[in-house]
Amino acid sequence: MDFIQEKPEGVIFKVLVQPRSSKNEVVGFYDGALKVKLTAPPVDGAANKLCLKFLAKQLGTAKSNIDIVSGETGRHKQLLWRFSIGDDAKTESTRMKRALAKLSDS
Repeated sequence: MDFIQEKPEGVIFKVLVQPRSSKNEVVGFYDGALKVKLTAPPVDGAANKLCLKFLAKQLGTAKSNIDIVSGETGRHKQLLWRFSIGDDAKTESTRMKRALAKLSDS
């Protein structure tokens, strides 16, 4: 999967955000990224906050485990999903990739 990169601290994945949508949803894979529609407007970081909260819930992880590493002011973002402390990196990376692949097939 081209939109996912393994890093020592977790996996980085690409997201394309469409703010001001009628509902929050993952709509699949578009333009080399996971496309996410969000109800929040792109004002004062509202869409970024909702993006992290929404994806954390969809991926079954804590909101504190996901950070925006690039693209805070744009629609194209790169997010870092950090490994939980004490988890085996290889096992956790495989689990994360499966979860992201499942979302992109939505």
